[in-house]
Amino acid sequence: MKKRNPRQVIKHRRVTEKSTTLESLVNNDSNPCVSRCDKPKYVFIVDRLANKKEIAQAVEEIYKDKNIKVTAVNTINVKPKSTRLLRTRRGVGQKTGFKKAIVTLEPNDSLDNV
Repeated sequence: MKKRNPRQVIKHRRVTEKSTTLESLVNNDSNPCVSRCDKPKYVFIVDRLANKKEIAQAVEEIYKDKNIKVTAVNTINVKPKSTRLLRTRRGVGQKTGFKKAIVTLEPNDSLDNV
């Protein structure tokens, strides 16, 4: 099997309100349920054909200067949504689907420069 470039596997980091909340759970100590979340989690958009092992290896290779270790990867296939095309008057179109990966790191690791 041919080894792919890590930049082909990991397209980019997904930054939304929900993903930044997921990342900041490590620093939150106010709620007892949330204080158990000691491992940081980050969300990435990945190639649709990538599996969990490839994603973990690609993240570790991209961020090898920070010396991180991936403990778990969860993947989600987001299905395409239908939209209305008002400009072309053709009726219904579709947005493209994509694949998300939630990557969990070791407790003291971080991808941010803080």
